[in-house]
Amino acid sequence: MDLDDSISGSPQDWLRHARSNLLRAKQAKPTGVLWEHLCFDAQQAAEKAIKAVLVLHGIAFPKTHDLRDLLTLWKQSGHEVPPDLWKVIRLSRYAVEARYPGDEEPVAEDEHHDAVAMADLAVHWAEHLVSPQRDPPP
Repeated sequence: MDLDDSISGSPQDWLRHARSNLLRAKQAKPTGVLWEHLCFDAQQAAEKAIKAVLVLHGIAFPKTHDLRDLLTLWKQSGHEVPPDLWKVIRLSRYAVEARYPGDEEPVAEDEHHDAVAMADLAVHWAEHLVSPQRDPPP
């Protein structure tokens, strides 16, 4: 895994972008928008939230959408990954495959709700670490 030590942006910037993606993922589905695209925003929210925490701690990470790789970096650097947070790795499938036409099954509304819940978990976890004055995640 090639780590990119030229990452720019503050942890707060990364978290601001994560929150923006989460808000888009949570929006009422506009007519003509695919559930897949809202799930992509959920994946992006989780990815950017995790990267915010890595940036905060000076942990270099690769240019990747693989949430397992990012959480593994966090764990390998001596930090605890809350057991529930590992669930977000399921969002990685929305990073690329679900954005383009192909053989993938269309995403259903209930899958979207699950994706948003996982992204929400990641963003709240990151908020607690980046902005400790916030309430800890449940």
